[in-house]
Amino acid sequence: MSAQKDSWVSLFSFLLFCVSSIPTWGSARLLQELSPQEYFSSLQAGRASLAYFSRNVSPAAQPFLEQIENSVEALQDYGVSVVKVNCPKEDVSRYCGKENALRKAYLFRGNVLIREFPTDALFDVNSIVANVLFALLFNEVKYVETLADLQNIENTLKGRSNMVFAYVPATGTAEHRAVMEAAFVYGTVHQFVLTTEAALLKDTGNNEPDVSSARLLFCHCQRATDLAQPCRRTTMEQALTLLNIHRHLKLMGAPLVTEVAEDPEKVSTVHLQLGLPLVFILSQKETYEADRRTAEFVAWQLLGKAGVALLSRDLVDLNILLRSNVALKTPDEGVPIKYLVLEDTDEVITLVEDKSKVEQIQEDEEEDEEDEGEKENNNQDIQDDQVVEAVSRDKKRELPLEQILALTEETFHSALLETARTVVMFYASWEAVSLAVLRSYTEVADHLKGIQGVLLSRVNCWDWPGVCTKENVTQFPTIKIYEKGERSVMYDGMWGTEELTNFIMLSRVSCPLKLATIEEAEGYLRGDFPPELSSFHHASVLGVFSAATSEGKEDFEEAGNILSGHVTMGMYFEDDALALSRQYAVSPPALLLARNGGRSVESIALSKQSAQDMVQMIRYELLDIFPEITVQNLPPYLQLGKPFLILFSDGDIGQMESEEMLKVAKRRSQQVFVACWLNLRKTPVGRGILKAYFATVPSLPLLVWVNLHAGGQVFKFPSEQSITEMNILSWLEKLKAGLEIPSSTLSEEDWKPPLPAYDFLQMMETTMPELSLHTSHHPGETPEQRPPESPGGDTAVPKEPSQENKAEKVVSPGRDLRGTAPRLAAREKQGKRHSEL
Repeated sequence: MSAQKDSWVSLFSFLLFCVSSIPTWGSARLLQELSPQEYFSSLQAGRASLAYFSRNVSPAAQPFLEQIENSVEALQDYGVSVVKVNCPKEDVSRYCGKENALRKAYLFRGNVLIREFPTDALFDVNSIVANVLFALLFNEVKYVETLADLQNIENTLKGRSNMVFAYVPATGTAEHRAVMEAAFVYGTVHQFVLTTEAALLKDTGNNEPDVSSARLLFCHCQRATDLAQPCRRTTMEQALTLLNIHRHLKLMGAPLVTEVAEDPEKVSTVHLQLGLPLVFILSQKETYEADRRTAEFVAWQLLGKAGVALLSRDLVDLNILLRSNVALKTPDEGVPIKYLVLEDTDEVITLVEDKSKVEQIQEDEEEDEEDEGEKENNNQDIQDDQVVEAVSRDKKRELPLEQILALTEETFHSALLETARTVVMFYASWEAVSLAVLRSYTEVADHLKGIQGVLLSRVNCWDWPGVCTKENVTQFPTIKIYEKGERSVMYDGMWGTEELTNFIMLSRVSCPLKLATIEEAEGYLRGDFPPELSSFHHASVLGVFSAATSEGKEDFEEAGNILSGHVTMGMYFEDDALALSRQYAVSPPALLLARNGGRSVESIALSKQSAQDMVQMIRYELLDIFPEITVQNLPPYLQLGKPFLILFSDGDIGQMESEEMLKVAKRRSQQVFVACWLNLRKTPVGRGILKAYFATVPSLPLLVWVNLHAGGQVFKFPSEQSITEMNILSWLEKLKAGLEIPSSTLSEEDWKPPLPAYDFLQMMETTMPELSLHTSHHPGETPEQRPPESPGGDTAVPKEPSQENKAEKVVSPGRDLRGTAPRLAAREKQGKRHSEL
């Protein structure tokens, strides 16, 4: 993998973060020209704008206006608009009336003046962006002049946060701009400190005589607890550019030492992704502590130059490890790992530093973005996103798509009519999540091989956007099941193979299934399902309705349509429905909920309820009384909005604890809280949850009360008490009375996706006006196309097409991007222009 390509991946991810998370003011790309009244009336609270007031533009001011106009797009990425205000001759206001006022530019936030700049201080785009961001971040970026000021900031940060200390010879330079742009994004993570004092740079221990070059140091204050000792500092050795700063901060945020227990060939870390080598210190059980200290020492020496991993010989079955103590993995694709026997750590450091001097990452901030987007690279990129990384790791693995029919605009509707049920996956061949789910989809196809009446198919929405638009597909991937000539059902569950298979199999049975005799209804409650469901063990819902009235029937049928694929539902409304319902002490309309093969049947009377009310009620009633919480089933329990009483266990819980907790759950009938348990062996993420609650994992089993929806307080059941119904209820009463002190309180921060969802088809329409998404192209039409710019900056590039995709090309000549989907990691290009997203 080339280091240059990895650098562009990181920069694109960084710039995409900027433009996605900061609102822009207006959509104009060029310098706006407004009158004073128009400008001040357009100001919005909280939005920043840079304004230049002028009357008649003199030739001397023309270069300044050109630079201001050139800065529009750069500042727009940070939510700052740039406006030229044309002052009428009669205007004698503060900004238009005096001659010296016309030689300044003004920065406003809303209608509040933040800073005024002499025009000769804004001599190019770098100085404009740097000074504007410096003014906006005045309270976030600390400016220091003395060593005492710097030490005071360090002392306040120790044990809490890290510091990024930058020296620039002068403000308004390209280096100053790079630091401020980085601070705009990372300022909430690290404390940024800036100085222009060369003497202060020398006081920090920098012995280089050249003070004309900017410097950046990462200060590891979060690890420091001793006020008498300065924070460790790691100098960025590359030039001060935005890309290099972003790269350096990523390296500083990576784990100091990574512990691995797998084949080193399969290991991927952020260092390898950024073009740096990875050093493995080979360890064994008997010398683990000493090896760990050695690895940490080496890691500090190589910080920013290479990654360090501790590899256990005991857990990796490689004979070559027996005669080695160090291994070196380079980021170059196809280069084997070097296993070495070295005498001391100095040899390790020397080896890496000699290697790192061969290849230095070079950046050209002025390189044309469009030309860069057209350059071809020979390696697949690995980005920060875990899904993208997983897809990239498997780039050479070709998916077996023979059992999945590729549909086109011409074959889509005819295919839906040929099979009783057609499963369609709508995806984008250049989008990582689509490619990851496509793998699960191929496994589903393998499981369902030979099943009659089910066709698995796929539609590449980049190739056929008209189909996806008509089917209202705006996010990728989307899976729908179409019944022959009738309705469609959209899948909204987990993307795992088992979940997808279950959904497809359940959707084959009518929902609700109409039962003709009382014997069929009783058999249904006992678990005598149709043959299609013989391998599925679900709780079943039976709706019993009077034959004389239609009350509740239509709503129940509509609820069944909504829950199709998720729940098994039956419906009985024959003349003897009253006799059936009386067996369970309820009158129709009613629901009978059967669990454990009919050994437990609950009866629920139905009042006048809508279909949506029935859906919610059925989903709630199907929840277990004392469930084992897993990643897959957690969402519906969280949606209840109730506190959790969780029993954490290292393995299966004991029979006594299970019985006592079940008594508590049944006593409260889940009306007040959710009683559940979590097996840390089956769901390892539970250890991370406990660490968030208590900093370390306490002894197990452990009973915890936590209200995630109100206050976030965490209470720990007394360890000296046994887990019995009486003790638990007594403890809960104390909690209710406020007599217990919480062990911790969770942050009020919302758990949200880092970026909003994209309407991909709308993006295509915006970036490709020549391709109308609402117009179908018939064979023979060859509209001009270019690949879309995806959220990751990737665009699909064709590989050698398979036979199936060659056939597609024959059907639609002129569409020369066919065949990119079958390979999990198709060759892709990098596009940098994120503002078009």
